[in-house]
Amino acid sequence: MRLTEQQVRSLYGQDVQDRSGAKIGSVAQVWADAAGEPTWVSVKTGVMGHHEPMAPLTGAGMSEGKVTVPYDKATVKSAPTVEAGTDQPLGADQLAQLYRHYQLQQQERPPQRMSGSPELTRSEERLRVGTESQPAGTAQLRKQVVTEDVHTTVPVEHDEVRVVREPITDANRGDIRPDIRDEQREMELRAERPVVSKEQVPVERVRLAKDEVVEEQPIDEQVRRERIDVDVPEPARRRR
Repeated sequence: MRLTEQQVRSLYGQDVQDRSGAKIGSVAQVWADAAGEPTWVSVKTGVMGHHEPMAPLTGAGMSEGKVTVPYDKATVKSAPTVEAGTDQPLGADQLAQLYRHYQLQQQERPPQRMSGSPELTRSEERLRVGTESQPAGTAQLRKQVVTEDVHTTVPVEHDEVRVVREPITDANRGDIRPDIRDEQREMELRAERPVVSKEQVPVERVRLAKDEVVEEQPIDEQVRRERIDVDVPEPARRRR
């Protein structure tokens, strides 16, 4: 089955059907002969497992994105299998079993597994930045007694004595009679003094509250990425 490079690439994933048109599965892997022509495919049948039956491309046809093999479905599904995703060439024992199963003439050199075309996968690291919550300390309310000096003033009253002399005249003499003798009079005096007392009164209520504050924090980190360089000989380089 001679195919172009583009057709080889397109084989992967195409439906595989038997000679009556019944679907068997899809192309999973491709093997080529020494000349690079695809000769065998493994068929992913959808059955749970890690092995895929092999089918020859000898006498097969391609049309409308489908590969038709000249065998019935039962023959293909009962064919020798390979491990899914293998990159190993087919061994001599595997080939002998396949040629016997499909009653084909065996080739001298074992076919090699093909990829659709030479390719590399370029990968790179992506920085994933998130946040996590962690303890940042404990806020406390603590009340303690302190002593402070208070300076203030308070008005106080007291009596002061002053002597008032009033001369006796005919107008105020009245019935006052002279009486020379020792005599004493008293006047009560009053004085205020500061008196201090203390009372306890509530003056303020203090509580703790917290607010969530969002701020931008810079992050400096290194990420790796792959770079693919193409080295094509000058004679094979495409001219634009």
